[in-house]
Amino acid sequence: MVHIEHYCFAGLLLLLIGCKSNTQSKQEEETVAAHPNIVVIYMDDLGYGDMSAYGATEISTPHMDRLANEGIRFTNGYASSATCTPSRYALLTGTYPWRNKNAKILPGTAPLLIDTAQMTLPKMLQQQGYYTGIVGKWHLGLGSGNVNWNEKISPSPNEVGFDYSHILAATQDRVPTVYIENGHVVNLDPNDPIAVDYQHNFEGEPTGKDNPEMLTMDWHHGHNNSIVNGVPRIGFMKGGASAKWSDVDMADHFLEKARTFVKGHKDKPFFLYYALQQPHVPRTPNPRFVGATGMGPRGDVIAEADWCIGAFLKTLEEEGILENTLIVFSSDNGPVLNDGYVDDAVEKLGDHTPSGPLRGGKYSLFEAGTRVPFAVYWKGKIQPSVSNALVCQLDLMSSLADLVGSDQKGPDSEDLLATFLGEAPQGRDELILEASGRTALRQGDWIMIPPYKGPAIAKAVNIELGNADVYQLYNLKEDIGQQQNLAQSNPEKLQEMVANYEKIRGVDQGEIEQLELK
Repeated sequence: MVHIEHYCFAGLLLLLIGCKSNTQSKQEEETVAAHPNIVVIYMDDLGYGDMSAYGATEISTPHMDRLANEGIRFTNGYASSATCTPSRYALLTGTYPWRNKNAKILPGTAPLLIDTAQMTLPKMLQQQGYYTGIVGKWHLGLGSGNVNWNEKISPSPNEVGFDYSHILAATQDRVPTVYIENGHVVNLDPNDPIAVDYQHNFEGEPTGKDNPEMLTMDWHHGHNNSIVNGVPRIGFMKGGASAKWSDVDMADHFLEKARTFVKGHKDKPFFLYYALQQPHVPRTPNPRFVGATGMGPRGDVIAEADWCIGAFLKTLEEEGILENTLIVFSSDNGPVLNDGYVDDAVEKLGDHTPSGPLRGGKYSLFEAGTRVPFAVYWKGKIQPSVSNALVCQLDLMSSLADLVGSDQKGPDSEDLLATFLGEAPQGRDELILEASGRTALRQGDWIMIPPYKGPAIAKAVNIELGNADVYQLYNLKEDIGQQQNLAQSNPEKLQEMVANYEKIRGVDQGEIEQLELK
């Protein structure tokens, strides 16, 4: 009898343990489903027409296309801005960049643009148990001003929510031309300290302007200061020889850091902001990609970036975590061909149209400045589809907060989680778009561009800026190329949009013009 009771008790204990184990397992599965890994793959200057998934016929981008064709491909997906720093600010803070007067293209010596007390996308995810990392281009400033590159740099990405950071400070065409990991310049020799200045050169240091014989890449405009690896840059730098990057190996370098991050943190939820430097200038493809497209360096670095994305996806597959990884793919602004270097981007373009059917490009208030490739991919969770919903990178903050159960929302970020997951067709009703301090309103199928002084075309880059001395109003559903200004023929719609625009901006257009012309 004692033995029977003993066995009954033991059996009951095992049953309870088994039930508890099953309950724990179910809870863990639910936690995993609610907290997938999150990756943002962010291109630099990739245009709406630069991917075959968006209509390109002269270039092949199979791995980018995989994300767009096997996930949700947005046809009305926007960066907040037509230049890099403001778009990155909006992406990470959920805040319109025009609310911050310093959110403009920054020099490599600029202080950190994001306030360390500010809520950010990575900080929000940290609070939900995510390990967070950035690999690639930063361009949001570092330090508090007058950075000493030979000591730990703080504040940096690590002070605004990133547990791990391996970055280039600004852009590939700006000094300092070194990698920075968790606030420290990589491979720096203390006996060869770095000095950086954006106003004055250092005595005896060659420049692209004065020493053309040292160049392997010629400058066209604005890129004629310090020479690194035969490439003239913006800004002056001396020292740090052992820390200087290899331009042709940069894509491989960031890919390896991204793969290492994934492999090292696959057992718990992670967030990775993988910010590629391509196809921004200087376009320096690895030798194995030179000639890959027949379109010169710009086409070749797009092919190289596509290969890197494919290799990164393969790593997720090999580590068994692709099905538990939500991937957002986009670009920080629209395309530009000649952006400061002589690299055959114009001459070898052929029939390729980087802006697709859109007007304008980088720096422009016309559509090609801010409407960019935008895809959300989650294998097995998101069904392939095309969405015409109006969405912005600004909205990732609040949408991902909803996904992981956080109540931390971005000030201007809308919760469009259902839209990003393909569960709802609706997007935003309206969106303020920005280009070099100038702003416009996208509302429904319409866009209104206020009058702005200044040139109609930026001659150096040959891009229409959207400036005019009259209001511009376009119906993008009927006129995606913005050829017919309807401001005079549809005054009621114009008046409605101007009033809404001024309400969102908080001042009337006359005041805005004065602010932006200063």
